Amino acid sequence: MSARPALAALAAALAAVAVAGCTSTAAPEGAPGQPGPISVSASDSACDLSAASAPAGTVSFSIRNAGAKVTEFYVYGAGDRIIGEVENIGPGLTRPLTVEIPQGGTYTTACKPGMVGDGIRAPFTVTGNAAAAVEGDAALAAAVAGYQRYTTSQTEALVTKTGEFTDAVKRGDVPAAQALFPVSRTYWERIEPVAESFGDIDPKIDGREDDERDPGVEFTGYHRLEKDLWVTGLQPDSGAMADRLMADVRDLQSRVGGVQLTPLQLANGAKELLDEVATGKITGEEDRYSHTDLWDFRANVDGSQAAVSALRPIIDQRDPVLGQTLDQRFAALDALLENYRAGDGFKLYTELTPDDTRKMTEAVDAVGEPVSQVAGIIAA
Repeated sequence: MSARPALAALAAALAAVAVAGCTSTAAPEGAPGQPGPISVSASDSACDLSAASAPAGTVSFSIRNAGAKVTEFYVYGAGDRIIGEVENIGPGLTRPLTVEIPQGGTYTTACKPGMVGDGIRAPFTVTGNAAAAVEGDAALAAAVAGYQRYTTSQTEALVTKTGEFTDAVKRGDVPAAQALFPVSRTYWERIEPVAESFGDIDPKIDGREDDERDPGVEFTGYHRLEKDLWVTGLQPDSGAMADRLMADVRDLQSRVGGVQLTPLQLANGAKELLDEVATGKITGEEDRYSHTDLWDFRANVDGSQAAVSALRPIIDQRDPVLGQTLDQRFAALDALLENYRAGDGFKLYTELTPDDTRKMTEAVDAVGEPVSQVAGIIAA
C-alpha cells in the first residue's frame, strides 16, 4: 500500500503478530555450521544488513525495528518491482521475510521509517542462478497456476466494475457512483499484493490525499473520486479523473498477465492482506470519506484465503495441523464479519463501536498468526 503517515501511531499498536517458522537463507537458524537469515537493523536513519549478498534461491531476512517509527522493509527487482515486503513493523519488533530469487543480479533493499518515501536503499547482490521452486514440484506449480487464474479473473472483474463506476461518475450519477465505489474496489483489494508489486501503479489507483508524493504528482484514483462523491461534490475534472483511473486499471490488467509468481509470493501476500486489514480497514483510514471500509476488509480476507487455499495441498502435506488451524481461524473471522452485513453490503465504519473494532482486531490477529507460518512451511 502507498505510505500512510497517519497510521504510524496506531500501526505500532496493531502491527505485529510474532511470525514463526521462517527458514534461513541456507538452513534454519542455529543449524550447526550454517548461517541464519540475513539480519536487518532498521532505525529511523539507517538500514543495516548483516550481508549485502546471497546465493540465488530462497533468501531470508530477519528485520528488527531499532527506531522510534513504524517501518517497512522491501526487496526490489528491476524497475522497482516488489519481490517481497514486510509492512508495519512497530518499534522494537522483529519480523521475518523469505523470498525466492532464482536469478542472479543486482537487486535493491529498502527500509522505510515512518512508512513514507522511497526509503533508505542499498544494492543487494544475488549470485549464481537456481531452479525456481515450481520446477520439478508439481504441487507448487499447480498452486501458482491456480492462483494466477484467480488473479486473472479478479482483474477482469476489476476492469468491468471500475468501468461501470467511472461511467457513472462521468454522467454525473452520484448515487450510482457511490453504490458502485465499494463494489469496484472489491476486486482491487483481493489482488492488492500482486497489484502493488508494480510500484508505479498503486499510488495512481489507490493513493490517498495525505500520502507522500514526488513533486508535481497529482492525487488521483479511487480515493480522489471518493472525495469528490462524498465531500466536495463532483468537480470539473472528475470526468478526467475517472478516465485516468480506468486507464490505470487497464494498464494493470496488461501487466498482470505477464507476472511470474512464486509460491513464496502467495504465502507472503496472504499475510500482507491481513496487515492491510489491521492498519487500514479496522482503523477507518482507508475509505475515510465514504466509510465503506468493511467492503475492503471482506475483500482483503477473501484474497488472503485464496492465496492460502492455492497452497493448501502443500500445507496439508507438510503440516496438517496448521491447515486445520487456518480453517478454524478463517471461519471465525468470516462469522464475525457476517454480523456486520447490511443488505448486499456492510455497515459503514461510522456505525461501528470501539468494541466492534476490538473484536475485529482480535480476529484478524488470530488469523494472522497461523498465516504468518505459511511462508516458512512453503520454503522448507
